[in-house]
Amino acid sequence: MPAYSYTALDISGVKKKGVLSAQSERDARKLIKELNLTPMTVQEAKGNLSSLSKVKNKDIVIMTRQLATLLEANTSIMEALKITADQSSNKNLVHILYNLREDIIQGKRLGLSMQKYPGVFSDTYTSLVSAGDSSGNLDVIFDKLADYLEESASIKQKVLSALTYPIILIGFSVIVIISLLAFVLPQVIGQFIKAGAELPFLTKALLALSNNIVIITILLVMAFLGLSYLYKQFIKDPEKHILAHKKLLSLPLIGSFILTSEIERFSSTMALLLESGTNLDVALAESSKIFSNKYLSQLILDAKNDVMEGKDFVFTLKQTNIFPDIFIQLISSGYKSGNLIKMFQKVSQFLKNEIESKRSVFLSLLEPLVIIFMGGFIMLIVLAILVPIMQMNTLSLG
Repeated sequence: MPAYSYTALDISGVKKKGVLSAQSERDARKLIKELNLTPMTVQEAKGNLSSLSKVKNKDIVIMTRQLATLLEANTSIMEALKITADQSSNKNLVHILYNLREDIIQGKRLGLSMQKYPGVFSDTYTSLVSAGDSSGNLDVIFDKLADYLEESASIKQKVLSALTYPIILIGFSVIVIISLLAFVLPQVIGQFIKAGAELPFLTKALLALSNNIVIITILLVMAFLGLSYLYKQFIKDPEKHILAHKKLLSLPLIGSFILTSEIERFSSTMALLLESGTNLDVALAESSKIFSNKYLSQLILDAKNDVMEGKDFVFTLKQTNIFPDIFIQLISSGYKSGNLIKMFQKVSQFLKNEIESKRSVFLSLLEPLVIIFMGGFIMLIVLAILVPIMQMNTLSLG
């Protein structure tokens, strides 16, 4: 969702500046008015909006858990925000929390006020807070949000930890290979060339690679930058962006993993939203925003529109042709029995286990594959040096 920077006047005539997310400039102006402000200038913000109020994900997780704990202890939201701000070491977050507290004192809704900071609070986060605020279950919502964020952070940490050694291994191997190609191979082979020895094909090929390694590296970098630029230009058209993301799901292995991960996030978000008392159509609209894949996001928005037109919920999901059979079966059962929240939770847990299993297999195979690939390339370089030596020894003995 685009973000808009604005300048506005409050009731006292004091000039206020801020940033909020909205579908259009018109929606942005509407949101500003709902904050009891009179908009003066509204324009789409440029650049990285997260940098306008940068807060680490770790700080958001801690903040959410603290708010959940304080609200469960019957602390008022204003006092909870103050205590959390006073205990935070992140200056940006302290500033945001005090601004949120000020908005609440002025009678504004917490979820709506959070929308001023799209780089800090996601659309799903603000939607859940708004739902909890309306139903009077903010403590429950913050508790579930904290669980969700902590689990997401834990998964990321596990992946990063598992990838650390392979990345170090790849980096070290690349340095060794470049050193052998750029310095060792030309010097050793130069001696054979001076001696008039006939070089084997493997040695000639690697020597050609060594002599042109700088040019090849520059060409590869230019090709990467060129393709990145062309892709960015291509996806500026929303329809082409959706098409590109649809093709991404068709890729072998990767496409299946991306789809499973996206459906798991969708299921867990739907469970959270429905449990907070959000209507089904609103939950679908909000859940569509959590997708990284624009094609999937559009399919869920279409499904939301179908539901609003009175079509069967399960039928609309089945029509998308993206959900696995077990998902459709469980959601259908939950929808008919009135246990939709429970079934979304079950689907989410099932897919989490499947993702974890696939991730474990991938990471366990990655290390030996890297060793085999890098070791094989180094062996080729060694053979390119040893074969001419063996040929010369054979000739001298002959």
